Amino acid sequence: MLDNNNLHDIYLALGSNLGDKKKNIDLAIAQIELHIGQVTALSSLYETLPVGFDSENSFLNAACRVSTRLQPLEVLESTQLIEKELGRKSKSVNETYSDRIIDIDLLLFDNKIIEYPHLVIPHPHLHERDFVLTPLVEIAPDVYHPIFKVTISELKNKLNN
Repeated sequence: MLDNNNLHDIYLALGSNLGDKKKNIDLAIAQIELHIGQVTALSSLYETLPVGFDSENSFLNAACRVSTRLQPLEVLESTQLIEKELGRKSKSVNETYSDRIIDIDLLLFDNKIIEYPHLVIPHPHLHERDFVLTPLVEIAPDVYHPIFKVTISELKNKLNN
């Protein structure tokens, strides 16, 4: 079991393709600070095309590192609450994606491999998504992926080759 007294380094991916996208991400970061922990690194914003569905709305994506005392399921619960507070109506169902005001995904939790029925860490699609790896490599190039046993930089390089 993870120790509640220790601080954990977690990495979150953020995305928005509806409304004032930059404001949505800024509001999400502020809520992360309130509900999850101190944001210790924040990437630049990257404009990307939707992946997995068709939309006329491009995304803004970012990644952040957060120092937290929360456990993985508590982080998940908090990110879902933040999404709902910011106006997100529903999560994807059976990986059917749609436009969203805000999306917050838990990518990494320390260097742990964690599997719950509705939460897998590292995020199972992390290595396949340039829109996640590009901002993540900016703030965590040397962070090790505990399953693939390579750095985030190496994952990004493999994806682009």
